[in-house]
Amino acid sequence: MAFLGFRKWPTPVARPMYPFFLATGVTYYLVSLAQEAGSSSPTFANDPKNPHAVRLAAQKEHH
Repeated sequence: MAFLGFRKWPTPVARPMYPFFLATGVTYYLVSLAQEAGSSSPTFANDPKNPHAVRLAAQKEHH
């Protein structure tokens, strides 16, 4: 049965795209690590515009 003139073909999608899915996950993880390292560096830890400043101050007082 054709849907709007298109036939159903067994076209693989996930198998040829898995390297791109994997690379997306790895890139997201590494950018997240770089962002965390940058925002917790001593230069930006006391910056009032840093969204993690409260958490960093609490960790600094705790240790």
